[in-house]
Parts: sequence; structure tokens; C-alpha cells
Amino acid sequence: MGLIEIMIVVGIIGLLAAIAIPNFLRARGRTQRNNCWNIIRQVEAAKNQYALEAGLADGATINPSTVLNDYLQNMKVTDPCPGGGTYSDIASVGTPMSCDIHGMPTSQ
Repeated sequence: MGLIEIMIVVGIIGLLAAIAIPNFLRARGRTQRNNCWNIIRQVEAAKNQYALEAGLADGATINPSTVLNDYLQNMKVTDPCPGGGTYSDIASVGTPMSCDIHGMPTSQ
């Protein structure tokens, strides 16, 4: 009798794990994507603020490591994407940044 009960308990735990693990992975991916897009939005806002204050036109190139770090309080522009991707168009004013994994933020 005890072996059957243990097998039932193991089966129930396996079923719950089969339901929970994919949901956890989906939520983790969604969180990484949202964090990536928030970083892109912050960097874009810092680029626009710097360009406005410096009188730069679209297409101008800036040095992100020296300029933007002054505008981004707790983040460096060299920080990697939370999902492991890399950012493009960091140094170009007026060109939206994107991530090679998560793309560009969508307007919400």
C-alpha cells in the first residue's frame, strides 16, 4: 500500500512541475525583455537630453562611456542586456537603440 501512495505523490509532483516550469521560464523571459527595453529607454532619454543640451543634430556621434554615464545614475552603458544580448546604435543621436535578442521597445 505504501509504494502505491508514494508513486501517486511522485506523479502529482511531476504533473505540477510540468505545469509550473514552462510558466516560470516564460515569465523569466518576459522579465528579461522588459528590463532590456527599460535600459534602452533610459539610454535613449539620456542621449536625447545630452543632444539637446549640447545642441547636437540627429546623426551626431557621441562617446557613450564619457557622456552618458553622467546622465545615467546607477547604470553604465556597457552593462549587458539582461538576456545576454548586445545593444546597437548606442553612440548615434536620433538612431533608436536596439538589442540583438529583444529588438526595440514597443510603444505601450
